[in-house]
Amino acid sequence: MDEGANRRRTDAAAIFAAALAAADPGRCVERALSVTAEELRVAGTAVPWRDIDRVLVVGAGKATPAMAAAAETILGDRVATGAITTKYGHGRPLRRITTTEAGHPVPDEAGVAGAERILELLSSAGERDLVLGLFSGGGSALMPAPAHGLTLADKQETTRLLLASGASIDEVNAVRKHLSAAKGGWLARVAQPARVACLLLSDVIGDPPGTIASGPTAPDDSTYADCLELARRYRILDRLPDPVRRRLEQGAAGQMAETPKAGDACFSRVATQVVGNNALSLAAARDESERRGYRSLLLSSRIQGEAREVAAVYAAMAQEISATGLPLAPPACLLLGGETTVTLRGTGRGGRNQELALAAAIRLAGHEQVTLLSAGTDGTDGPTDAAGAIVDGGTVGRAAACGLAAAHHLEDNDAYPLLAASRDLLVTGATGTNVMDLHVILVTPSA
Repeated sequence: MDEGANRRRTDAAAIFAAALAAADPGRCVERALSVTAEELRVAGTAVPWRDIDRVLVVGAGKATPAMAAAAETILGDRVATGAITTKYGHGRPLRRITTTEAGHPVPDEAGVAGAERILELLSSAGERDLVLGLFSGGGSALMPAPAHGLTLADKQETTRLLLASGASIDEVNAVRKHLSAAKGGWLARVAQPARVACLLLSDVIGDPPGTIASGPTAPDDSTYADCLELARRYRILDRLPDPVRRRLEQGAAGQMAETPKAGDACFSRVATQVVGNNALSLAAARDESERRGYRSLLLSSRIQGEAREVAAVYAAMAQEISATGLPLAPPACLLLGGETTVTLRGTGRGGRNQELALAAAIRLAGHEQVTLLSAGTDGTDGPTDAAGAIVDGGTVGRAAACGLAAAHHLEDNDAYPLLAASRDLLVTGATGTNVMDLHVILVTPSA
């Protein structure tokens, strides 16, 4: 790898690090939560301490432990108790809040136990209690509370089918809400008559509160009919567990209560604020790229679609910059964020960011002035230890030198071993945050 490629790789990693720092959950909570001797200020509202008997903290997500630690630091002994759930390996010591570590992206029994603790705590809340909700990406899978008549196994199999079908995270979460006793606004109903203030770290396109962690305290605008239609569209209806299919069909027929909708009384004492998102991280990435001498263009925080198709567009943009200097001349940095999907066709190992990076590397083979980073801000990409990858025009050649054919590995959804062999994996470990994925494209002038 030549000096220019090494420099771009270093720059890409530093740009990604700056993006992560901007989405630090503790900092995000500090901006939205404060106390004085007279009142608690949270989610844009101020509540006098004389009106609060207890502060109860609940939450779920990969970034929730860091959010909870910040809340404990700010509130101190005013926190009466709490219960949160996070992914295995993401927990941290807390003084008054109990942490459950559980499975993600497929829920497990530990997640059910954590959800039960949260529901039990909320069912004890009174009118003079304030519930502080801290939710982040991953909360949907980490807080499984099967609705009546369903089992965890039903939800696990449904989640696997949805993730493998190519369904978007919004679509996956719509189904999860309708199979849950906690998500889709149900948590707000359980917490009645308490006051609820929720701080959200967004991992979804557009930051809709009803989608982040499947909206446990937000109105749900999806319906059973929507879920039934998308199961048909992705051709998984006949493969769903029988209790799940029956529930969706009965709900669509009006034989089952819908999730709470806007205007429901359970939301009358709920305040919500999105405290961190992909756009915030992209802005920090832009600042760092410009500090490093790149002309920078922040294109979108709403990228979605099939990973390999998005990769084709990214490669074409990089090639255009290199050939014509449009839309900006090298040294150039394009910044994008969002969350792509992968329709599984093979049996290999990888994640959406690794698949995007490999697909881009194939199209960029021989383009020695281009480097592309694709990584998840939570530090994990699929069932692997990598956050994603940093690839360049030499990736395919380095893999070939190890006897690996890039096209074959892409077809088998097997990006991880190839990117490991080409030394292009990006491994960060758990970052403590989760604001979807970041994509950095660097193009430098030809020699």
